[in-house]
Amino acid sequence: MSQTETPTPTDAELEVLKCFWRDGDLSSREVHDRIAVQMDWTPSTTRTVLERMRAKALVSRRDVHGVAVYSQARPKVEVLTGLMRRFSALLDMDEALPAAAFTGSQLLNDADIAELEALLNAPKREAGDGNA
Repeated sequence: MSQTETPTPTDAELEVLKCFWRDGDLSSREVHDRIAVQMDWTPSTTRTVLERMRAKALVSRRDVHGVAVYSQARPKVEVLTGLMRRFSALLDMDEALPAAAFTGSQLLNDADIAELEALLNAPKREAGDGNA
């Protein structure tokens, strides 16, 4: 994977990312409180997933008054563009999926959808072209 290529998050990692997209920076405990029932995770599982996401450069971590606080490392629209391109490739589609299909999403506003549309219709960068 090139340095500019966005890693593909797992379904569980997407659920964690949605917490950041909704609420901004969070501690491991705050993430756990938001997804514990849905994911049936222990606090240690939440920490493990966050650290794996950090290794994949999906989140970053910093210490705030002795508490580890995590932040999304990739913009939401960048992550979604990668997922949509992957899905389009899986279906052997000649054209990008329309971002307008996500109108009404609780996670995307009109500006997000416009940015997503622009990214989906932009030419794909080659892995070694150096244009990030």
